[in-house]
Amino acid sequence: MADLSNKVLFITGASRGIGKAIALRAARDGAKIVVAAKTAEPHPKLPGTIYTAAEEIEAAGGTALPIVTDIRSEEAVDAAMAKAVETFGGIDILINNASAISLTNTAHTSMKRYDLMQQVNARGTYLCTAKAAPHLLKADNPHVLTLCPPLSADPKWYRSHPAYTMAKMGMSMCVIGHAGEFKGKIAVNGLWPRTAIATAAVRNVIGGDDMMKRCRKPTIMADAAHAVLVMDAKTTTGNFFVDDAVLADAGITDFDPYAVEPGADLVPDFFLD
Repeated sequence: MADLSNKVLFITGASRGIGKAIALRAARDGAKIVVAAKTAEPHPKLPGTIYTAAEEIEAAGGTALPIVTDIRSEEAVDAAMAKAVETFGGIDILINNASAISLTNTAHTSMKRYDLMQQVNARGTYLCTAKAAPHLLKADNPHVLTLCPPLSADPKWYRSHPAYTMAKMGMSMCVIGHAGEFKGKIAVNGLWPRTAIATAAVRNVIGGDDMMKRCRKPTIMADAAHAVLVMDAKTTTGNFFVDDAVLADAGITDFDPYAVEPGADLVPDFFLD
C-alpha cells in the first residue's frame, strides 16, 4: 500500500484540530512535517502550539519542523517555505488547512473580521499555493490539498453569513484555478467533511460542548486526506472530495469509530446538500 514515508508536508494551521490530525496520520508513515501556524504560546481557549504539535508528530514516528507562520504575510510564507526546503530538501505536499470563521450576517461582520477571513482563507490559500508551486514542480507525485467545500452559488449558504461563505468559496475557486493551471504536474484538490468535526472552532464559535458530542473526530479527515495524498497526482486533480465518500471508495464503510459519541445524531457540515 502506498504511504507518505519521507514525504515533506507543509501544513498551515497544523498546531491543532484537523491540520494536526493530518500531520499525525502522515507521521505514522514516517513523513516530514512543517508545522506552519501562528500559535507559539499557549492560548487560554485554544489547545496546543506549534511546539506541542511537533512533539506529538515526533512521538508518532514523523519528523517535525515547527515554524511560526502568519499566512497573511508574504514575507512570512517566503521564509517558512525557504526554511522547509533548507531543512528537508524540498516540499512534496501542501495542505491549505488554516482558516478563519465568523458566522455573522452583514450588519454584525466588521470589516476587520471580513478582512481577516479573506486574508487567511482565500488569499492565504492562494499565497501558499503560489509559493509552494516551484518546489512542488520538482517533487515526485506532488499534491495540494485544500480544506474547502465544493464551489456553490446557492443563496442558502450565503444569506446567513455571506462574508464567511465568500472566504471559503474563495478557497474553492483556488482549487479550480490551480487544478487547471497545474494539470498533469501538481494535483490540486479540495476536501470537506460530511459532518461537523470536533474542533476548537466548533466548541468556541458554533455550538459548545453539546454540539461536540454530535461531531466526528478530526481523524476521519486525516484518514481521508491520506487516501487522497497517495493517489496519482497526474490523474487525481480538480476534485472536491468529501471525507466519508473517499473512505468508502477505499473500502472503509464503518464510520462509528470516528464519532465523538457513537450513535449520536450527527450535525451536517455547511455547504453540502
